[in-house]
Amino acid sequence: MDLTKEHILTLLEEVKDPEIPVLSLVDLGVITGVEVSEDDHVTVNMTPTFAGCPAMDYMKKDVERTLEKHGIANYTVNMTFDKPWDSNKLSEKGRQHLKEFGLAPPPKYDLILDLDILEHVKCPYCDSENTDLRTPFGPTLCRSMHYCNNCKQMFEQFKPL
Repeated sequence: MDLTKEHILTLLEEVKDPEIPVLSLVDLGVITGVEVSEDDHVTVNMTPTFAGCPAMDYMKKDVERTLEKHGIANYTVNMTFDKPWDSNKLSEKGRQHLKEFGLAPPPKYDLILDLDILEHVKCPYCDSENTDLRTPFGPTLCRSMHYCNNCKQMFEQFKPL
């Protein structure tokens, strides 16, 4: 088997976020590095979206199962905070999948996270910007609740971090 970083990343597209099953860990941006050594040892580095995220152990085990399923037995999966996660790490494909799932994707930001971007969110159903933040506390730490005044839908936003 010809193991390359690109091949491993393609395999890891199968591993989905357990809370948002349309989003791969690659598109979520929690896979922060893949290395393949000369002796075909695969090292996958991951970072949690939040410190203490309860899903990280599950995601790590799912990465290990996926590697094994594809015949890769010589691997190490590391959970590390060396490259902290932020919402800018979401891929464009991941942002689109969030919207299709009914979650408003977080806006991209430069350097400083302004609380204004948490309050002004585009509705994932009708694309209206006529929305209100109902509560910054959603069903998980990474989501907030909003209401669209145009289509009258409640929706969640994946919080910018």
